[in-house]
Amino acid sequence: MRRVVITGAGTVNALAQDLRGTMAAMAEGRSGIGPLQLPDVDRLSVKIGAQVAGWQPEAHFARQELALCDRFTQFTLVAAREAVAQSGLDLAGEAGLGAGVVLGTAAGGVTTWDESYRAVYAEGKNRVHPFVVPKLMNSAAASHVSMAFGLRGPVFTVSTACASSNHAMGLAFQMIRAGNAEVMLTGGAEAMLCFGGIKAWEGLRVMSPDGCRPFSADRNGMVMGEGAGVFVFEEYDHARARGAVILAEVAGFAMTSDAGDIVMPSVEGASRAIAGALRDAGLAAGDVGYINAHGTGTAANDRVECAAVRAVFGAAAERVMISSTKAMHGHVIGGTGAVEMVACLMALRDGVIAPTIGHSGTDPDCALDVVANAARQVRVGAVLSNAFAFGGLNAVLALRRI
Repeated sequence: MRRVVITGAGTVNALAQDLRGTMAAMAEGRSGIGPLQLPDVDRLSVKIGAQVAGWQPEAHFARQELALCDRFTQFTLVAAREAVAQSGLDLAGEAGLGAGVVLGTAAGGVTTWDESYRAVYAEGKNRVHPFVVPKLMNSAAASHVSMAFGLRGPVFTVSTACASSNHAMGLAFQMIRAGNAEVMLTGGAEAMLCFGGIKAWEGLRVMSPDGCRPFSADRNGMVMGEGAGVFVFEEYDHARARGAVILAEVAGFAMTSDAGDIVMPSVEGASRAIAGALRDAGLAAGDVGYINAHGTGTAANDRVECAAVRAVFGAAAERVMISSTKAMHGHVIGGTGAVEMVACLMALRDGVIAPTIGHSGTDPDCALDVVANAARQVRVGAVLSNAFAFGGLNAVLALRRI
């Protein structure tokens, strides 16, 4: 099987609108969570979120492009431009035949849905924009990325709730490894921070009114974020032949289903995904120095995830560092694994372990090394990225330094 490496990365999220700024914010333990700025916020019970502040789409897109691009697609395209630029790839012409796109999103163009419903139901309008359907469809961002770079290989979108990005990246990895493509742009995006999006999540009663504190004894729920992360996955020899700078190797991937409950996670399902990723990568538990946790800040998720890590790692669970960056950039739902991949690259490339900020007293059920409040400078050789979604859908990626 062929080896797969990452040669480019880009992101837009509440911490920064680029990779460098995001890594700096993660290293500093900075929070991007604050008061929501959106219509009818006074009607919401939850009034905080991790918004991309100061987003100016006109700075990135022509007016005709904006008529076709929902906020989640805008984030994706800007992140993709950064990733491709960093990779140094020229994908024009024949090169595009062997390249594709796999992106994850849970809900696609939620802002477009919300604005269109508002226009029809609240404002009494009888027409919506003629491009509403191509603007809101889940596959819109993948299609726009393929068109922006001339990518004519496999192009599609994965929608598996909060595991969408990890599933997308895992499938991109498998396609390159199997010889179905030389290059894949992959990751994911979400832009659900609108009135309808927040109102829907409020109904689940899993949202915190005051902040995200994963693994803390006083945690009281998740905080929603928005943004995108896009990465250039490339076949190893292809990257070496053109002298590319390699950020990390994607070493393994596993996905499992709990086949249990639509919202409650399972230790067994999560642990099978973690163990499967290690096995696929040829790694032992002791080889892993850092785990980027799903770590939503809800009681059920945090406890189940820690139990799953203990089940797989055994005695090594006490030595592996684990953190949830959601306390900084919020839960980006279908795009969350992609934004969190930045922390994995930072750990492998720079030896900087992003912290779990806002931590104030560990839940005994989460008594692992959660890298509380401040980043650490530790050189690690391999990392895991966990994603566990509603519906019992689990996806774990393993990466190693190269």
